Amino acid sequence: MRVYGTKEIRNVAVVGHGGSGKTSLVDALAFVAGSSKRHGSVKDGTALTDYTPDEIERKYSINLAIAMAEWMDHKINLIDTPGYLDFTGEALAGVYAADGALIVLSGTAGVEVGTEKVWEYCEQRGIPRIFCVSLMDKEHADFAKVFEQIKTSLTPKVIPVEIPVGEGAEFHGIINLFSRKAHLYTKGTKSGEYEEVPIPPEYQERFDTYSQELIEAIATTDDALLERYLEGEEIGREEAIAALKMGMSRNELFPLFCASGELTYGTRALLTKFVELFPSPADRSPLDGQQWGSAERVPLQAEDEGPFVAQVFKTVSEPHVGDVTYFRVYSGRVKNGEEVWNAPRDATEKLNHLCVAVGKERHEVAELHAGDIGCVAKLRDTHTNDSLSTRDVPIVVPKIPFPEPVITVAVEVKQRGEEEKLSTGLHKLHEEDPTFHHEYNGELGQTLMRGLGERHLEIVVGRLARKFGVHAQLTKPRIAYRETLKGKAEGQGKHKKQTGGRGQYGDCWIRVAPQPRGAGFTFDDQIVGGVIPRQYIPAVEKGIVEAAARGPVAGYPLVDFKVELFDGSYHDVDSNEMSFKMAGILAFRNVTPNARPVLLEPINEITVWTPDEYQGAVMGDISSRRGQILGTEPDGRLVKIRALVPEAELDRYATTLHSVTHGRGTWRQTFHTYQEVPSDVAHKVVEAHKKELEEAKKD
Repeated sequence: MRVYGTKEIRNVAVVGHGGSGKTSLVDALAFVAGSSKRHGSVKDGTALTDYTPDEIERKYSINLAIAMAEWMDHKINLIDTPGYLDFTGEALAGVYAADGALIVLSGTAGVEVGTEKVWEYCEQRGIPRIFCVSLMDKEHADFAKVFEQIKTSLTPKVIPVEIPVGEGAEFHGIINLFSRKAHLYTKGTKSGEYEEVPIPPEYQERFDTYSQELIEAIATTDDALLERYLEGEEIGREEAIAALKMGMSRNELFPLFCASGELTYGTRALLTKFVELFPSPADRSPLDGQQWGSAERVPLQAEDEGPFVAQVFKTVSEPHVGDVTYFRVYSGRVKNGEEVWNAPRDATEKLNHLCVAVGKERHEVAELHAGDIGCVAKLRDTHTNDSLSTRDVPIVVPKIPFPEPVITVAVEVKQRGEEEKLSTGLHKLHEEDPTFHHEYNGELGQTLMRGLGERHLEIVVGRLARKFGVHAQLTKPRIAYRETLKGKAEGQGKHKKQTGGRGQYGDCWIRVAPQPRGAGFTFDDQIVGGVIPRQYIPAVEKGIVEAAARGPVAGYPLVDFKVELFDGSYHDVDSNEMSFKMAGILAFRNVTPNARPVLLEPINEITVWTPDEYQGAVMGDISSRRGQILGTEPDGRLVKIRALVPEAELDRYATTLHSVTHGRGTWRQTFHTYQEVPSDVAHKVVEAHKKELEEAKKD
C-alpha cells in the first residue's frame, strides 16, 4: 500500500439520513477507483462498509466504517457513517475526523431529519461541504425538488454544478456545468464510464439557467472575478474551480452533484471534485491542542515536522482480533511498530501492524503522515476519544462532544450466573460506543442502560448475545420513590426477649414530625435522668435509620423527618446495644403509620427543542404525563419548552417525542425535586409493590 503525503490526502465524511444511499455510494466510489475489487450491495449484504452481522441482517449502517479511494494520485479517506438518529454519535465522530463532508440526500425523499442533524454537526465543525442527490435512478427521483428543499431547509448558498439527464428509470447521464458537456452512461457500465457529448437541445435552457447561477455565485466570492464577470469577460474552468474551493473553505458556497451508487453513475466526477475542491489536512486551520498537565495551548498544524499527535475516533471489537483502534494523525508522522504515549491514561502503546482500512480489510503500511487516518489492533489501555502523542511532548486534543443518552432501560440476564459476563460485556460495548452508558443502581437493584434510542439499545442486547454469550432482556427501570411524613405522632418501641440465660431488653419512646423537603433526617436526644443510659442512645438512632430504609407506605426510604427520643427504660443485666437498636426499629414501625405518611416521586425538569409546528403536540403530550409547563421561548430555528414532569411518566419519552416531531425534537432532563404522589397513582404503586413482594416469596 502506497504511503501518501499530507498534501495528497483528502478526508471526507459521508453523511446523511438513513436510506439515502451513502453506503452504496461509498462502495461505488471505492470500486470505481480500484481500491475495492468488488462492487457490493447493501441489499445482498456485500457492501464494502456494512460488513458486521448486525448491518448485514438489518440492511442499514450501524457503525462508522472507513473506505479508501486512490484517485488522481491522491488518497481519499471515505468515512461512511450511519444515518439513523440512534447512531448519530458515529456520524459526529466521522465529521470530527474529516476535513470535508459529502452530504448525501435521497433523490426521492430529499431533506430528512437525519440530513438536518448532520448539517448541524458540519456547521459546528465549520468544514466545507458538497451535496449529492443520490438514488437518481429510483422511481419518483426529483433533482429540482431536492435542490429547492436544500435551499429552504438547510442553506440558500447551495449551487448545482451538475444536472441530471433523465430521472428515475430514465436517468442515464449528467450535464457538467464546468465542462459544458453531457456525460452519457452506457447501460450496464461497471465503473462509471461515460461518453462526453454536447448538451442535448432539450436541456439547453435548463443548463443556461443553472450555469449563469453558478458563475454568478462563484464570481461573488472574489472582487476581481466579479468585476471581470460584470464586464462580460469569461471565467475559465481552472479559475472557477479555484474560486469555488475558496468559497467552500469560507462556507459561502456548497456545490450540488447527482449520482447513482448502484449504477456507478456520477462517481468519477465526485472523486475528481473531492480532490479539486476539498482541502488537504495541511490547508485546514491549526487544531488547538493542549500540553498535558498544564494550561498551555499548542496549535497543531498538519505537517510531518510537528510533534506526533493523534486522536482515537472509533474503537471496534472484532472476534479473534480484539479491539481495533481507528485514529487520525493531527501532527507529525508515525511509523509501523513505533511506541506512542497515552498521557491521560499514563500508558505506553506500541503500534504494531499499522494499517489503513478498506471496509473490513486492513492493509499494513510503513508509516502514516500528518493528516492521515489509520488503525491498529490490540492496544491495551487506549479507547475512543483518547489522544496519542510522545512521552517527550505529551499533547491532547479536544474530545469529540458525543451526544448524551436520551433513553434509559433496565437490563437483566435470562440465565442466572451470567451477571459477571453481563458487566464485562457492557463495559466493552461502552468502550466501542461512547454514546452507550451503563451502571448498576444499588437502590433499584437494577443494571441500567442508557442510549440514543430503542433501536440503539436493541443492537446492544444483540451484541451481548453474539459477542459475549450473554442472553439479556430489557425491562422497565424502577422508580426511586421516597416516603415522608405530613403529621406528628409519638409512641413506644419495646424489645423484650427472655431465653434460658441472659435476656434482651430495650425500651424507648419517640416523637416523629415532618421536616422541610430536602432537610433530611434529624435525631434529637431529649433523654433526662438516665432512663436510657448514654451508651445505648446511638443504638436507638441506628435502629431508626435502618428501619427508615423501608417506609410504612410501600417500603421506600423515608426522608425529611425528625425523631425526638424522650423516654424509655432499661434493665441492668438484659439491656445492650442490640436490644436498643431493635427497640428503635420497633418504635419507628409503630409510630410512623400514625404520622400521615405519604409517597413521594422524583420530578425531573425537562427541556425540549422542537420545530414550531409541533409545539402544540409536544405540550399536549407533556400535559398528559402530569407535566407542568414552565415556559417556552424561541431558540434559533426551534422552540424551547421547559417543564416539570414526574420521572415515572418519562419512560420511553424519547420514542414518543421522535414520533410526535417526526424525529426533529430533542430533549434532556435533570432531577428537580421530590413531590407527593397523587392518591390514585400512589395506590397503584403500593399495589404493585405488594405484588412484587408476593412474587418474591414464591421464588
